[in-house]
Amino acid sequence: MKATPDLVAGIIDNLRRVFQVINEQSKRAEHETGLTGPQLWAIKVISEFAPIKLSDLARKMYLHPATIVGIIDRLEARGLVERTRSTKDRRVVDLALTSLGSEKVSQSPNVAQELLVSGLEALPKSQIINIYDGLEQFVRILGVQEIPPQLILSPEINLPGDGKFEGEITDKTNQELSQN
Repeated sequence: MKATPDLVAGIIDNLRRVFQVINEQSKRAEHETGLTGPQLWAIKVISEFAPIKLSDLARKMYLHPATIVGIIDRLEARGLVERTRSTKDRRVVDLALTSLGSEKVSQSPNVAQELLVSGLEALPKSQIINIYDGLEQFVRILGVQEIPPQLILSPEINLPGDGKFEGEITDKTNQELSQN
């Protein structure tokens, strides 16, 4: 077993590596596309699952629906995303990419968030729990439990939710958010 100082040094070095790659990939994505990491990730998810409801996009990105509304508003203003009423249920608003949005996706690099999510989702639940517990401990060590989580290298804040991502967002919530 490694000595405590060696373990602490390894943890700090691994944190440095994580921050470094996230910083480099996010800056590269923004430089190449003019979009923040969350905006680019959103259009990539929309591209893969369109038409997609706002609530489903929030679930796939592990973000609160109100956070997604702001991202979609900015993407729509740039002509990359469009909202349309569902032909199956007029109360539901679907999201899809415009041709400009599709072009942007085809020319864009991966973003750190999508790499993290896909990598974490591929792990066994026991490993996910270990990572979760370890990161919770970091938060407690730093005393930052009350700080709202800011999206990686973006001014967006992930608004508070109850931590659930399956079934808690109703079509009514989707409709109300899409009307904002």
